[in-house]
Amino acid sequence: MSYVSEVYAELERKHANEAEFLEAVKRILESLQPIVDANEELYRRNALLERFVEPERIITFRVPWTDDKGVNHINLGYRVQFNSAIGPYKGGLRFHPSVTQSILKFLGMEQILKNSLTGLPIGGGKGGADFDPHGKSDAEVMRFCQSFMTELYKYIGKDVDVPAGDIGVGGREVAYMYGQYKRITNLYEGVLTGKGLSFGGSLARPEATGYGLIYIVDEMVRTAGRELAGKTVVISGSGNVAQYATEKAQQLGAKVVTLSDSDGYIYDPDGIRLDIVKEIKQVRRGRIREYLEAVPTAKYVEGERPWGIRCDIALPCATQNEINGTQAGQLIKNGCWCVAEGANMPSDAAAVDAFLAAKILYMPGKAANAGGVAVSALEMSQNSERLSWSFEEVDGKLREIMVNIYRNVSETAARYGYEGNFVVGANIAGFEKVSNAMIAQGLV
Repeated sequence: MSYVSEVYAELERKHANEAEFLEAVKRILESLQPIVDANEELYRRNALLERFVEPERIITFRVPWTDDKGVNHINLGYRVQFNSAIGPYKGGLRFHPSVTQSILKFLGMEQILKNSLTGLPIGGGKGGADFDPHGKSDAEVMRFCQSFMTELYKYIGKDVDVPAGDIGVGGREVAYMYGQYKRITNLYEGVLTGKGLSFGGSLARPEATGYGLIYIVDEMVRTAGRELAGKTVVISGSGNVAQYATEKAQQLGAKVVTLSDSDGYIYDPDGIRLDIVKEIKQVRRGRIREYLEAVPTAKYVEGERPWGIRCDIALPCATQNEINGTQAGQLIKNGCWCVAEGANMPSDAAAVDAFLAAKILYMPGKAANAGGVAVSALEMSQNSERLSWSFEEVDGKLREIMVNIYRNVSETAARYGYEGNFVVGANIAGFEKVSNAMIAQGLV
């Protein structure tokens, strides 16, 4: 049995009930096989893979809060501090009913490699709670965030662990948590990113993941001898990532024809009117189907994702496992030649296999959506320097980081004999830096 197989079998035995985590580990370890084979004696001697797949610590806690009617509730909160070999733990907080330890461990492991790919000194972590902010009043969300931070503050700090936002955690939630952290600790430090501009946030942070996604797609497409201008793009989701990916794609001349939410998707063959989407989602906090009230020529499809729409480029920006093997085959059959992931692991294993077999341009999320955490790390730098950079300065650094990620991923894939396979390239490129640091620091 290979070293990779041994490690995975033991992990499966220990964590048999954590399906999402095991799926992520299996996919990552399989793609690391070339570098593991080349360094097996060294890695075995240092128990490297055994340490790499287990978090350094997991904090689990209850979060008591009271709703506007005076009814008390209890939710579960988590922080998975996965790997600090190259820097303080860095990764988002997710508030959603689906949150479990398994999902956060899978996201945390992906975050290790994603953060490494940015080239910035940040380790990997993830956290959140099984709390649903939708339908809650501002006062209820505030009380929950304050209760959550009352426990979490003990385990984080600007040089220890710097959380950010994720699904269900936007600027409002980050602000409430930051206020509570400051109140408890009496410290005004860069312990959370995604903060408001008036209290240490960075320009271009809301745009970062979506813009970064398009910057890496643009580099992929241009390297392949094509261009974004005039291409038809299908995007899922309608949150920050999807909105700003749409914005940047349109600026570069592409036509985005779909967006979605958990209820269904809209298809506008004339191109998405982003001003209307921002009004619905950012101002009214409404549903994507409301787009048809302003654009009656558009189409709304209930309960489906937009992967049956003909396109050149597909950008899944909603959630994990939103594209299965059948849908991937449909995209390819309909002429899609480029897929890049704005969400975390939105393509299941069968979908990834289909993309690789068809030899289309396919960039996994750990590389394609790294723009958000990259600008979060730039926010940390600004906080440490007590400076604020201009939008253009941050955006320029973001583009440079994303171009460098593409080149690193592409060159690493070629170096290990997998030219064009950006899954192998991204995982090995991220892992190389982390593994070297882990070995250098000893058995810790």
